[in-house]
Amino acid sequence: MKTRRKTEWFDDDSLWREFFPFLFSDQKLASTPAQVRKALKLTKPRGKSVLDLCCGPGRCSIVLAKKGFKVTAVDRTQYFLDVAKERAQAAKVKVEWIQADMRDFVRPQAFDLVLNMWTSFGYFDDPDDDLRVLRNIHRSLRPGGVCLIDIIGKECAARFQQSNFAERQPDGTIMFQHHEVAKDWTKLHQEWILLYPDGRTKKFRFTLTLYSGRELRERMELAGFTEVQLYGNLDGDNYGRYAQRLVAVGRKLKK
Repeated sequence: MKTRRKTEWFDDDSLWREFFPFLFSDQKLASTPAQVRKALKLTKPRGKSVLDLCCGPGRCSIVLAKKGFKVTAVDRTQYFLDVAKERAQAAKVKVEWIQADMRDFVRPQAFDLVLNMWTSFGYFDDPDDDLRVLRNIHRSLRPGGVCLIDIIGKECAARFQQSNFAERQPDGTIMFQHHEVAKDWTKLHQEWILLYPDGRTKKFRFTLTLYSGRELRERMELAGFTEVQLYGNLDGDNYGRYAQRLVAVGRKLKK
């Protein structure tokens, strides 16, 4: 059942539409097959049923479908799903696309693998909402199923050498990003600014919850996951001093 909630920052579809060329550039999309291959190597799913949770424009979903997986892709942003459907049609693959909030989506014991990629976890003001998402994932996995979550870890954020970044698109549009750790290292405030060639600007502000490796592991274990392993990237390197990402892999007990 869909829960009625107040409007939150990620409900603004114009944010995702305006920043799409930066978030999903051709270069980043081209890197997806390698990322999916690495995710599959880390998780070793027992079956072929996959949930791509917060699928965005379907970058992982389409690659998985090409590999013969039965893919269900969930996102709350209709714009992303519209783009994903067009891309899937062009690729001639079948994916089940569902518009839903990840706090609401549950399909008990339906999946062998759940992927939550590219910092799509920690969006909510209330940390209990993150726990609810993890419990939904656990319920949705079959016994022996596995989940992979890929985010910016608190330890990674501590290594930021600068808090301001800029990127330019071929049409001259520039994206400025400002990051600031706040609230006793529990939150990451972000400000994204677009500067268009004609002088127009658009600004968005939002906040993510920061998790350390230990905190994310404990959250996953509280949700029912076992054998939770932490990695510093999708290559499977240790979550140590030079970690690029926080990648957590947890399993549901076999019956």
